[in-house]
Amino acid sequence: MAVTTEDTARRQEALEIWSGTKSKSFFAPLLDTFRLLVHDGFALVGIIIIGLFLLAAIFADLLAPYDPFQTLKTAEGGLARLQPPSAEHWLGTTAFAKDVLSQLLIGTRVAFIVGVSAAVVVGFVSTLLGLLSGYYGRYVDDAIMRMTDFALSIPTLPIAIVAVAILGPSLRNIIIVIALLFWRNGARIVRSVVLTEKEKVYVQAARAAGASHTYIMLVHILPNVIPVAFLWMTMSIAFAVLAEASLSFLGLGDPNTTSWGQMLNIAFSTGSIRTAWWWVLPPSLCLVALISSIYVVGRAYEEKTNPRLRRS
Repeated sequence: MAVTTEDTARRQEALEIWSGTKSKSFFAPLLDTFRLLVHDGFALVGIIIIGLFLLAAIFADLLAPYDPFQTLKTAEGGLARLQPPSAEHWLGTTAFAKDVLSQLLIGTRVAFIVGVSAAVVVGFVSTLLGLLSGYYGRYVDDAIMRMTDFALSIPTLPIAIVAVAILGPSLRNIIIVIALLFWRNGARIVRSVVLTEKEKVYVQAARAAGASHTYIMLVHILPNVIPVAFLWMTMSIAFAVLAEASLSFLGLGDPNTTSWGQMLNIAFSTGSIRTAWWWVLPPSLCLVALISSIYVVGRAYEEKTNPRLRRS
C-alpha cells in the first residue's frame, strides 16, 4: 500500500495525539470549511438569506404586528376578511381576518424548530450507526445495513402521513416521524467515509500504539466524519422543512401554531388560493427561498469538502 505525504503527516499526528503532546479539535474541519464558504458567492448569498430567516424566527414575537390568531376588524367594525396589502396590513389578511405577515413570521420559527430539531436527531443517529457499522464491520455492519435497507424500502411521505395521523398532529410528533424516516441515507454516507478512514496509515499507527477502538473512533475517525455528517444534517433541515410543510398542507399540522404549510392549507380549503395572492405567495416564496438557500450552501459545502467536486 502506497504511503502518501498526507498519510505520513496524519500518522505522526495520531501518535502525537495518543501520546498527549497534541490535542485535536472535533470541529476543526468544520471551521476550515466555513472559512472557505465565505469566499463562494452563491454560498455567501445562501448564508445571508438563511441568516435573515433565522433572525426573523428568533424575533418573530417582536416583529409580528398582531397576534397570528387574532381576529381583526375594520374601522367600521366588520371583519377584515381578505384585505389586500395596505399600510395597516403589509401582507393583507386571510379569509378569517388574520394578519398574513404575523402568521408568516411565526411560521418561520416553526420551520426552524422542525428543521433544526429533526436534523440534529438525524445527524446523531446517522453518525452513530454509520460509525459503528463502518468501523466494526462483519456482523455489526450486516445488522445495521440490513436495518437500513429495510428503512430505505419504506415510502417516506405516505408513512409520514399515516404515522402523524395515528400519533396526532403536533410539532413533536412531526419531528419524531421526520427523524425516524430521514436517518437512512445519512448512515450509509457516514459508513462509506468510515470504511475509507479506518484503513489509512494514521489509524493503523494509533492502533499499533495501543489505542482502544473507542478512542480511535472518537478521536481519529469522528473528526474526519463530522464534515460529511454536517453536510447531511444541512440537507436534512431542507428535507424536514419541506416534509413539515407537506404534512401541514394536507391538514396534519399542529393546530396550536401557524406554519407556512398550514397557511397554504387554509387558503386552499377556503377557496382563496387563486384569488388571495397576498396570502398564498409569501409562504410559497419563503419555502422556495429557504430550501434553495440551504441546498446552495450544502452544495458549496460538499464542493469544499470533496476534492473531486472542487472547481479549478
